[in-house]
This record gives sequence, structure tokens and C-alpha cells, in this order.
Amino acid sequence: MKKSILYISMLALCFSMSCKSDKKEVIEEENDTEMVKEEATQKRPTATDEPAYYADKKKVTLALESKSSSNVTGNVVFTQDQGVVTMIAVLSGLSQGEHAIHIHEKADCSSEDGKSAGGHWNPTAQPHGKWGDAGGYHKGDIGNFNANEKGHATITKITDEWCIGCGDDAKDILGKAIIVHQGVDDYKSQPSGDAGSRVSCGGIIQ
Repeated sequence: MKKSILYISMLALCFSMSCKSDKKEVIEEENDTEMVKEEATQKRPTATDEPAYYADKKKVTLALESKSSSNVTGNVVFTQDQGVVTMIAVLSGLSQGEHAIHIHEKADCSSEDGKSAGGHWNPTAQPHGKWGDAGGYHKGDIGNFNANEKGHATITKITDEWCIGCGDDAKDILGKAIIVHQGVDDYKSQPSGDAGSRVSCGGIIQ
């Protein structure tokens, strides 16, 4: 009889310990699950991480007028979507070969030589260079392009380093100008790459 009571007591103790162990494991699993959920929530991007202008779809179209006694004309379209700006410029009247194109400081194309547009747009005070250079470059340093034998050219640039009317002085292209040069940007000469005369100009305005 005493042996039976002892045996039953031992079974009850084991069962009790097993239940406590199972309960502890369940609690630990629940805690681990909550930690994983919390980490995932912290890593998940939210709309508030993006600047407000990312929600704005915008478009600006401008005409380029001839300067410096040239026949260079064209049209430029800037579109903004999800914080990315795409520029497409279609030009004609160029001499065959390579030319430079930049964004300049002011949307003022009133002078015959285009110099009323000021120098390169350089809001971050960097040296002139090729776009993306580690040594620095202007936000207006679009670069060089080629015109065909008929004097036609199409230039496309896509970047998140510009915006249209976002109010960020380091990115906003409104109030600036597109300038096409007769020569080639050497990406070295300061402050503008020695690209020669300004043969076409257009203000980026709404």
C-alpha cells in the first residue's frame, strides 16, 4: 500500500513538473514570436520615411531658343514620379558631333549669348566634374551628348537628385535654366568644363 502511494505521488510530481515545463516553453515561444513581430515592424518602411513631395506627380515642359547666332532649338520635358525626375530633351539645329548640356542658375534667357542664365547650378558648392564623380560635381552637370549628321539629338536623364517644386534648395530645379553648349565639357576645367558658347537656352518654369 505504501509503495502504491509513493508511486502515485511520484507520477503526480512528474506530471506537475512536465506541465510547468510545457507552460514555460509556451510562454517562451510566445515571447519569441512577439519579438520577431516587433523587429519586422521596425524594419518595415513607412510612408512617413519619404519626403512629402514623393507623392506628387509633376510635369514641366519648356522650349529652347537659339542663342549666340546659332540655329539650335528644342523642347525639354521634366516629369517627377515617386521622388524620381526624368528629363527628355529633343534638339535640332546642332552641328554634328559632341556637345554639352547643363542646368544653370537662373531661368533668364534674355541675353543674346545666354549668359543671363548665370553659371552652373551648384547648390551644394562642389567642384565641377562628371556626374557621379567621387571628387564632386554640380547638380547641374548633366554632361555631354552626340548630335547626328542632321543636327538632331535626344538626351535622357533620370535622377532622384532633382525635384520639381519641392522647396528643397539643394534639389529643386524650378527657376533654373537648361543651357546647350557648342563645345564639349572636359569635366576638368573649373568652374564649367570649358564647353564653349551657349547655343540654346530655356527656363525651367511652371
